Amino acid sequence: MKLAPRAGTRPAAPALLPAEPLWKRVPTRDADGRALSDFMMIIPRLRQRSRAEIAAVTDRIEAVLRRYGKAVVFADLNLSLNLLWVTVRPVPGICLELPAAIKVYVPEALLVAERLRRG
Repeated sequence: MKLAPRAGTRPAAPALLPAEPLWKRVPTRDADGRALSDFMMIIPRLRQRSRAEIAAVTDRIEAVLRRYGKAVVFADLNLSLNLLWVTVRPVPGICLELPAAIKVYVPEALLVAERLRRG
């Protein structure tokens, strides 16, 4: 699995060409028809960093995703939005465990989640 950031921060390559919107590319079901889950993480100001810094962050994220390779189905790093999107198989707790692991290696990464309001 190679996580390639988009939005032209690295030299142009076929993987970096403009892609279809996520809603068209992200898988929603596995081969057995089971629904997949996803989560988003924002990495503030990532696109403003040097190429070397972006590459280092990308490498750290990729290393974590590789460790969870059996669970990870899809990953996209959008540098224009400073947004990491990850789609995973239905493994109990994975949508908390995997972002927590990413945060260990990329401390500035923030999990995007709904806020629950009480009464």
